[in-house]
Amino acid sequence: MSQYFPISLPCLIKKSYDNIFLVANFIFHFILGLFIALSPTTQSIEKAFLQNNPRILYSLFSSESSINISLPEPISFSDQVSREQAFFLFKKIFSSFNTLEFYPEEEFPLSSENQSFIFKARWSFKDNRNNNQYPIHIFFYLINEKLKNTWKIIEIKAAKI
Repeated sequence: MSQYFPISLPCLIKKSYDNIFLVANFIFHFILGLFIALSPTTQSIEKAFLQNNPRILYSLFSSESSINISLPEPISFSDQVSREQAFFLFKKIFSSFNTLEFYPEEEFPLSSENQSFIFKARWSFKDNRNNNQYPIHIFFYLINEKLKNTWKIIEIKAAKI
């Protein structure tokens, strides 16, 4: 039997396994990226930031719970607020900081029934007072409100890159 298999067979098997894993990983991330691109909720979030439009975000805030928001400097805000307060907060943020770019990076399902997930994006914005630019990773925790069967934001957190 050994005459049919060269000694390098274990290496070939490992390389084949690595190649299969690489292709499977690529397909998984491609499908995940496609899901992000097709998700109406994540598209609305992206649109809200690109258009500096707090009304779009307001429509995505949960009316059933408070919204936990934590944003780093230069915004420097951390608190639990109502959806109305979140609207006025983002109205102030979007009037002081213009979005330069906003693009989705990943979605992380948190429950086996897909009742909640975290949407991660990169947000770069410019301070209108001094033209300083800030890139951050921003995370949106969304839940599926069963009565309305819609995805709603219940938490927004960000970290400097």
